[in-house]
Amino acid sequence: MPKTSERLLMLLSLLQARPEWPGGLLAERLAVSPRTVRRDVDRLRALGYPITAIKGPAGGYRLDAGARLPPLLFDDEQAVALAIALRTAAASGAGIGEAAARALHTVRQVMPQRLRHRIDAVEAVAIGSTVAQPVDTATLLAVSNAVRAHEVLRFDYRSAPVPRRVEPHHLVTWRGRWYLVGWDLDRDDWRIFRADRITPRTPTGPRFTPRELPADSVAAFVTARFRGADGSAGSGSAGSGDWPCQGQVILDLPAAEVAPYAYGGLVEEIDPRRCRLTLGSWSWVGLASTVGLFDADIEVVGPPELAAAFATLARRYAAAGA
Repeated sequence: MPKTSERLLMLLSLLQARPEWPGGLLAERLAVSPRTVRRDVDRLRALGYPITAIKGPAGGYRLDAGARLPPLLFDDEQAVALAIALRTAAASGAGIGEAAARALHTVRQVMPQRLRHRIDAVEAVAIGSTVAQPVDTATLLAVSNAVRAHEVLRFDYRSAPVPRRVEPHHLVTWRGRWYLVGWDLDRDDWRIFRADRITPRTPTGPRFTPRELPADSVAAFVTARFRGADGSAGSGSAGSGDWPCQGQVILDLPAAEVAPYAYGGLVEEIDPRRCRLTLGSWSWVGLASTVGLFDADIEVVGPPELAAAFATLARRYAAAGA
């Protein structure tokens, strides 16, 4: 039979694993008598764990929420996931940074060394929303390790026919997705990669001396790139960016009414009632959808792909309306 302290930890872990446990099943899992289970439950209650007895033919127990927070027990994967979430929250600017940092410090202090090494490898800069698109934990850890060690990262990218070689600079979150910011050695330029499309290769490449981003901060760089700018300090024009799809329309709205909602686009006044909007996006249909958010008549200036995207949307909306 395990020692009392070990048995209490085992009992607590079982109670956290499912909503309710029959008393007999708990006794079987712990290899003790039902009477010993009752005594152990009383010991946990004395420590502050709100355990409720379930009435019925077999009886049982349930771990409820209490008036205060008792000590918690996590398995390895839960502990790593919690630490990653706290690190991201601390950098999110959501008003909980100090509390998240203190919570992360508390969790890290009680972790075994093997888990400390894993969470210390994760460094993320949070930009905008931090509810990220699901990414394999092993991928995040591999990218984070390469960022911290200043080692060239080799990986397969879903949309690329050949492996990429990148000097990883930052791991960021932006509007629900994880991204890697790095210097692409084959293209000799800064690039942003979606982490959920990355499959790291091993081993990593040689160490490198980090380059300086062409912006005041990684947040400014990523924000400018996703707006369509080149990421350099002071640039903000949508017409000079790296968007794969850029188009121009004329809206029957005053420029002052369009500018606050132009999503980083360039707005030019034509007359007091009309304006020209230059905007970029990842796809033509996405660009047409963004322009369609304005409640106004639209004239497509170009290119023809944008006009075709509006026609595609018109067919879809007509079918939806039918």
